[in-house]
Amino acid sequence: MPTSTPPVPASPVPSPVSASPAPWARRSFLALATGAALAAAGCARTTTAADAALPTRALPSGAPPPGTRLSIAVHTSQLQLADSGLDAKLPFTVSGWPNLSAGPDVIQGFRAHSVDLANNAGIPPIQAQAIGVGARIVAVQSRNHPLYTFATAPGTDIARAEDFRGKKIAFSQGQAQGVVVLRALKEAGLRTSDVKLVALPSTQFLTALQARQVDVAPLAEPVLTKYLTQYGKDGARGVHTDVVDLLSILWAPVEVLEDDAKAAAIRSFVPLWAQGVVWAWEHADAWIQAYYVKDQGVSADDGRRITASLDQPQFPLSWDRAIAWEQQTADLLAEGGFVPKVKAEALFDRRFEGLAARSVPQKYRVAS
Repeated sequence: MPTSTPPVPASPVPSPVSASPAPWARRSFLALATGAALAAAGCARTTTAADAALPTRALPSGAPPPGTRLSIAVHTSQLQLADSGLDAKLPFTVSGWPNLSAGPDVIQGFRAHSVDLANNAGIPPIQAQAIGVGARIVAVQSRNHPLYTFATAPGTDIARAEDFRGKKIAFSQGQAQGVVVLRALKEAGLRTSDVKLVALPSTQFLTALQARQVDVAPLAEPVLTKYLTQYGKDGARGVHTDVVDLLSILWAPVEVLEDDAKAAAIRSFVPLWAQGVVWAWEHADAWIQAYYVKDQGVSADDGRRITASLDQPQFPLSWDRAIAWEQQTADLLAEGGFVPKVKAEALFDRRFEGLAARSVPQKYRVAS
């Protein structure tokens, strides 16, 4: 039986995001939360217009100089490199592996100088640009299967996306889950005014469902399995859609990329990141035990089921498709009034283009 999270007492429902706010109102909650956290830290990175410029000099070649250190918020890579032995190939010191995965938390880490490199979906870089944080994508993995399932609160009668009308939906505009919600609504023929978007970071989605503060929330594995194992008997269910979150990316602050030593370290890490992903795919049993069972607390059977539902990793040689996807996503957010217009091309540091793909066997590469 998987480890499950105990129910929590119900607390007041957060105020829903207005269906038709003034410009910038929808994104204000993330900007304010970020600012408050950084003020508490007392060491926030100052982002200016100069930070928006892409580094123009050539990517450093060769090993990073002795003493180079990176703080890397990629928890899966920490496990994959350790279990595969690839960590022995790191030509720099990893000063820390902050266990941050939510986009807003990573953005805070960038601004507070506590994170140099992170793994997210394609949405956080758009949000970072919207609130004035200069950061760029340095590696891309593409996926063609839906990553998120809409989990329903116990006792609801939601069976398909069209049933979202009038319901409270957990919504984090600065994360992949937020755009998954917007794309699912669009495919179901619904507008944001047809539902109640409840502004929450994704780390609170599970608690909000348990406490019935929201009716539905997008969850990924293995959180989805743990939730349904505990609450399925009470009527909670998973509603599947065809919405695909195409990109898994590595990204770093512009300030870090302008540091030649750190840029060289990132250039050396990108291939190991991709090779770690491939190792996990090719050594499924070992990865299930290391990650799903020991780290995430689900059963081996559930780990095998989750792994079997995934597609083979793909790393594009060209980022053209990724940039087009990012532009479509940015346009969707802008149309909803969540962010200003963003030129997606500027979010990518194309000096790193194809580096991940060239580091893995041919069968894991795609043209675009």
